[in-house]
Amino acid sequence: MLFPSPDRSLDAVEAIARSGADELMRLWRSLTPDQVSEKARNDLVSAADRAAEGAILDAIRARFPDHRILSEEAGASGGDDPEAPLWIVDPLDGTTNYVHGVAHFAVSIGVARAGRVELGVVLDPVKGDIFRAIRGHGATWNGRGCRVSPRAGLAGALLATGFPFRAHDLLDVYLDIFRDVFLRAKAVRRPGAASLDLAYTACGIFDGFFEFRLSPWDLAAGAVLIEEGGGVVTGMDGGTDVLATGDLLCGAAGVHRELLDVVGPHRDRWLRREQSLGA
Repeated sequence: MLFPSPDRSLDAVEAIARSGADELMRLWRSLTPDQVSEKARNDLVSAADRAAEGAILDAIRARFPDHRILSEEAGASGGDDPEAPLWIVDPLDGTTNYVHGVAHFAVSIGVARAGRVELGVVLDPVKGDIFRAIRGHGATWNGRGCRVSPRAGLAGALLATGFPFRAHDLLDVYLDIFRDVFLRAKAVRRPGAASLDLAYTACGIFDGFFEFRLSPWDLAAGAVLIEEGGGVVTGMDGGTDVLATGDLLCGAAGVHRELLDVVGPHRDRWLRREQSLGA
């Protein structure tokens, strides 16, 4: 923990997340075209990403100068002590939504030790939603405890997903997975901000979530939210090192189990395709 009590630890992370959210709201729906660019095809970065990240990183360094940081735009920074806490920061999850004026985006911060995320905060500044979790102490949504849905399986389930927009060469395999999941569930949504998909799954709005090729900052906070909300989080092979793989299946235990069953037959094809691409 950052402090002796869980609440104080989460308050510290939330305060730092809010410093980034303030920058996002200052620039909300006011960006000019020259303030938006592509890091890679279909992968945007904006002045808002950079302003929010700057505020967050400054706040972390001021309060926790010995801690390490991994942030989407700035990369790795901080000390080289492997035992020091690692802040995993997405200053603007849902940049495409943000740039186009779609009011669905978030600040996401996870704090890990020894490779395990211990704290997670996801903040939606437009809707005023704050999701918080600390390992061993449960998850909350706007101050109230939250749990994953009681859904027993994919039948009747509302799921969320994300498309492999950075890797179009994997799209055919993904669409085969999507089809098989879609045919067994009630509906599938693609809102465009993985951290909020995970937070909503932790609170039972979505029954489950699946996405592949995510980055650590996309999922660090959300994964601990789901686990502390009573859900299951694994990769497509059932392994738990999702920070390393970026492949994610999660939800209530029965939903997760059936997602794993559906994805399993496609896994080898997916991995072979990744290897052929040098991914």
